[in-house]
Amino acid sequence: MFQPVSLFIGLRYSRSQNRSGFVSFITFFSIAGILLGVTALITVVSVMNGFEGQLKERILGLVPHAVVSSEKPISDWRQISQILQAQEHISKATPYVESESLVQSASQLSGVLMQGVFPEYELPDSIIEKNMQFGSMTELVAGKYNIVMGASLARELDVRIGDKVRLLLPTKTIFTPMGRVPVQRTFTLAGIFYLGSQVDNQMVLINGQDAARLLRRSEDGVNNIRLYLNDAFMAKQVVSQLQLQPAMQEFQFSTWDKTQGNLFAAVKVEKNMMWLMLSLIIAVAAFNIVSALVMVVIDKQGEIGILQTLGMSPDGVLKIFMTQGMVNGIWGTLLGSIAGVLVTLNLNSILSLFGVNILGSGFVMQQLPVELRFEQVLVILVSALLMSFLATLYPAYRASKTQPAEVLRNE
Repeated sequence: MFQPVSLFIGLRYSRSQNRSGFVSFITFFSIAGILLGVTALITVVSVMNGFEGQLKERILGLVPHAVVSSEKPISDWRQISQILQAQEHISKATPYVESESLVQSASQLSGVLMQGVFPEYELPDSIIEKNMQFGSMTELVAGKYNIVMGASLARELDVRIGDKVRLLLPTKTIFTPMGRVPVQRTFTLAGIFYLGSQVDNQMVLINGQDAARLLRRSEDGVNNIRLYLNDAFMAKQVVSQLQLQPAMQEFQFSTWDKTQGNLFAAVKVEKNMMWLMLSLIIAVAAFNIVSALVMVVIDKQGEIGILQTLGMSPDGVLKIFMTQGMVNGIWGTLLGSIAGVLVTLNLNSILSLFGVNILGSGFVMQQLPVELRFEQVLVILVSALLMSFLATLYPAYRASKTQPAEVLRNE
């Protein structure tokens, strides 16, 4: 326990003006350094949280969390879809047909991924339907040969709702009097979506039965069923359970982390590096307390000698300077935490006030995504206080070893 006298003297020392202006200068900058470091760490980590959340929403909201596939069309795909959707942790199972293709307008040609979908399985919570700029996925009716594409692709092809485009499948050919040519069909543009990702210029959607006809498949031609889970990060666990079921033995399974896992791993590594770099800034600022306290100890040698002569133990002296150092650390940490939370909550307003656009005009998001997690703020606060505490140990220990006889002889 701290003796009241040690605490009292330590607090007095922290409030009093030092005879050396240089000591006060270092003390001020140690507090300011902790304040800025804590503020920066809270702000940067919150922005990284926001980017990670946006990544999950935009990528894992569109990319299937797991895919059940077969080398040949699944004849009972409706029943299999119902079985899959009834499984624990699976929120939606949607059948689809997929093939690489070319889409051609009157003036342009572009390579795309064609997906044949079944609107009754996709709607109403399809992320594409939620981000339709024009038209709707309900227009994808079998036999009408309508097509839906992204805004970037529509702009590249220079087409609008109601225009005709030609879909060609290089992997499927037919014989004609002019020789072998790709299977092709004219479609009417019935919808344009905008997701703000590469999907906008790389994928087109048509009705699943129309896709099966183009691919010359029997039934509806479905050989893939994508699964969306309540928690995308349980994909491996869910797939492992499905593979044990007898009805699923003939299918192949893949999970989202095979295609997108490296991206999330990179974000996690970057976030950890930010933690490390900014924590080192706080550590450097905290250990400026060492310099300030060492100078204070030298400056207060006479007073330490008098206190020891009056009966104060070395532990009491130790606690005086630990108190003084911790007051500096507490001020820097608390002010930095308050400033960090305020800056984070008002970050986009602050950037707008100064006319700063970090993301640039071509970026999907027009504002920095921010997600403040108070458990992280608490970890940062405790870590900064711990660094400040460690920084007080050496100067305080050195003060406690002061020999009063030697000091007072030189006074």
